[in-house]
Amino acid sequence: MSEAQRYCREKHTDLATVDSMEVVQLLNDKLDPNKLSEHGNIYRVWIGLYDDVDSWMWSLSDTSFFKPRETKFRQWASGEPNNKYSVEHCTLIISNNGLWNDGGCAARVNAVCLDVRGPNVTFVLTDSKMNWTEAQSYCREHHTDLASVRNKTENQQIVELVSGGYYYYWIGLYRDSWKWSDGSFSPFRYWAGGEPNNRNYNEACVVAAFHDSGKWEDADCGLKKPFICYGPVPVSMKVIKVSVEKPNGVELNDPAFLDAMLVEAKKNLRAQGLDDNVQLAWRKQPDGQVFHEEEEEKRDEL
Repeated sequence: MSEAQRYCREKHTDLATVDSMEVVQLLNDKLDPNKLSEHGNIYRVWIGLYDDVDSWMWSLSDTSFFKPRETKFRQWASGEPNNKYSVEHCTLIISNNGLWNDGGCAARVNAVCLDVRGPNVTFVLTDSKMNWTEAQSYCREHHTDLASVRNKTENQQIVELVSGGYYYYWIGLYRDSWKWSDGSFSPFRYWAGGEPNNRNYNEACVVAAFHDSGKWEDADCGLKKPFICYGPVPVSMKVIKVSVEKPNGVELNDPAFLDAMLVEAKKNLRAQGLDDNVQLAWRKQPDGQVFHEEEEEKRDEL
């Protein structure tokens, strides 16, 4: 999938974004399964949807609550997060050891809320079981938010709060999962029955199956598949290197901060007369980060 993505970005615009039934029908009209079968019975092709498995973020979006790198604190149990069945997008803390598991957000368990009053931070256990979204709403209404855990000391405070037995409790870490390669947002989904299933525990990319009306399946990103690009040829594309001075108390690679910067950049481009067809996206470096600190000038850069 990464090879297909690179090719589409170099020759066209990006891997295909399928954001409506009209686009699904267009692709079905153009891609005849009989023609695809001439190339080794290949019916499945890459599209631009992928599972951003590292997109964990805290429900509490107030960046002033966190010191640098505290948003990245994790206490995962061995083998977690495993995103079993591609539905485990929320985080549970285990009462007897304080380790974390990813879990399906629809599960109904008790939750740990966060109460912030000036410099004082306390954790509060809910009396009733609820799913993650309900727990988030409850904690925001009655306290500050679902628990954000910044370090081992706070994690231990929660363990002492929920001690006894072997139980699971919601905390505020969650994952914004499926995303489009070109950075666009669309809630449209066209999954085949039983998909996504993450059958091999590493199926983080998506193919459209044109022997099944173009419906989507998750698949191992390392497989060799044909693919669909979109956009005119040639395409005008610019990569801009950005250097910024790091604001106090802000983690530059925090997803919420990166999204906010893109929103502001898009507003500036629109003010200069560019239309909404301009797509903006961060280029991640090999380690998965966008910004790195410059050694000599002591600043973060793209």
